[in-house]
Amino acid sequence: MKSEVAARADFSRIRYAQCWEDADILLEGLDIQPGDTCLAIASAGDNVMAMLGRNPGQVVALDLSAAQIACLELRVAAYRMLSHGELLELIGSIPSRRRFALYRRCRGLLSPPVRRFWDSRRRAIASGIGACGKLERYLTLFRRRVLPLIHSPARITNLFHEGDRTRRAVLFDQQWNNRRWRLLMRLFFSRFLLGHMGRDPSFFRYAESHAGAGLSARLRHALVELDPADNPYLHWALTGRHGKALPYALRKENFDTIRANLDRLEWRQQSLEDFLDQSEDGAIDRYNLSNVFEYMSPDHYHRLLDRLTRCGRPGARLVYWNFLAQRRRPAAMEHRLRALAGLACELTRRDKTFFYSALVVEEVA
Repeated sequence: MKSEVAARADFSRIRYAQCWEDADILLEGLDIQPGDTCLAIASAGDNVMAMLGRNPGQVVALDLSAAQIACLELRVAAYRMLSHGELLELIGSIPSRRRFALYRRCRGLLSPPVRRFWDSRRRAIASGIGACGKLERYLTLFRRRVLPLIHSPARITNLFHEGDRTRRAVLFDQQWNNRRWRLLMRLFFSRFLLGHMGRDPSFFRYAESHAGAGLSARLRHALVELDPADNPYLHWALTGRHGKALPYALRKENFDTIRANLDRLEWRQQSLEDFLDQSEDGAIDRYNLSNVFEYMSPDHYHRLLDRLTRCGRPGARLVYWNFLAQRRRPAAMEHRLRALAGLACELTRRDKTFFYSALVVEEVA
């Protein structure tokens, strides 16, 4: 089965310099058990690393993009060569003036193509390797050019220090969600701008709704119902740093376990379709599928889901996100793939990333 998106999208540059999918709810949905064989979309590598924190037997990370594989490979080298604090510096989670020196300590572990890739991106390294993707640059533009037109630095700071839910609601409804905010949200996060400046236009081919349509409601949920102080994704979007809140793979308590399990990780520049065509049935326990189904037609999604199910062992978990295209198991597969709707609904409610409309959790029967 051929990849549908491979011929349409540009995979030559870093699209995501970090994972914008909440690793905490991903791991709850996957429920990785020691020794499990896991398959994951590589993206920037953060959530692949998070999976290593649960002691799987093997994680295979795939991506069509050589640039995304380079992000993952540099992270692997950084976990091997750097301390926890130095890793945060290299990513950009905390300030640093020595990122290129830290990169040079990791450089010797990189394959020649990946070494050449990063050697030619000195400026990207200096700014933090978590900041150099197309989406992150788009968020930087929003943070530096658009957000100051709406809210003062003091108001943004208050957002992360208002611990009481009632006061957060008052702050959002009376100060944050003003007319200018609503207007610029609709404009800046429109499908056109997000496609051309933040993601890729081809990713919206099968979109069923506008990007900004539900984003305001989801953002209110993240700012009011959840505590912004605990949200590393919101911190980065609004400040350019992770602050005291860190994603799972970057927390100090997970660093040693991830480092100890690096030899259980394999990465390939390969499509999901090609990998499954070469795989045996009943070989995989856990699938971290990001939101790849949005980039393909419903028919292709159904065929791929069928293959994923056949390659999964009984009880295998599939976890993926929906953004603008709704993808869920078709009725014809009910006897082979169970929808864990209650779990998925609860995890969606706690999702700290506010881009996605829903998380889907399914289990092979």
